[in-house]
Amino acid sequence: MGTYRQYCPVARACEVLAERWTPLLVRNLMFGADTFNEIARGVPAMSRSMLVTRLDQLERAGVVASCPKPEGYGQHYRLTAAGRDLADVIAALGAWGERWIEVTTQHSDPGFALWAWHRVQVDRSRLPDQPVVVAFVFPDEAPTNRRYWLRVERGDVELCYSDPGGEPDLWVTAASLPFVDWHRGARTWTEVVGAGDVRVDGPRALARALPTWHLDEPVVG
Repeated sequence: MGTYRQYCPVARACEVLAERWTPLLVRNLMFGADTFNEIARGVPAMSRSMLVTRLDQLERAGVVASCPKPEGYGQHYRLTAAGRDLADVIAALGAWGERWIEVTTQHSDPGFALWAWHRVQVDRSRLPDQPVVVAFVFPDEAPTNRRYWLRVERGDVELCYSDPGGEPDLWVTAASLPFVDWHRGARTWTEVVGAGDVRVDGPRALARALPTWHLDEPVVG
């Protein structure tokens, strides 16, 4: 990392945190992503080589620590005390962005919305007792970002990036921006379904229950 050659604490902090992607990596770690692949899935537009570089920089700066996985290849990553102390900084950035930056189609990646939902916005008390698979299709996305599956089992949710097999219990077909607007609380489920922006096919009781699995605010830590 370069230096601004200034003693000012803002300048010193920016030497570590003002690099592109870095605050998002800290956010992903705060969301509980602790492997390279899970961190990467929270920043799908970031190249893997850049992710390697940024994680290395954060580790050298004392913000992130890593250790080998007990089994197999790769590392587990965690925030150090210095990294955890960034919680208020990340929250302040989020509050500022919510207040001043308009959400447009450029910010409407449904894959990220599903990633955040399954990681920090699942109401586990409302999940069904029986295993359920929900397939999501986003027709306005590129083929690589068009299909996802949420698999509910044993009180938890897994986000699948390839077909887990079998016939899904529910099919959700959605336009990206309305789906993201619902996820972030700008529109209600009733509104996006009523407008035809989101369609749910499957058993009525399960379709009605689906949005209740979603928490409006992330639960971190």
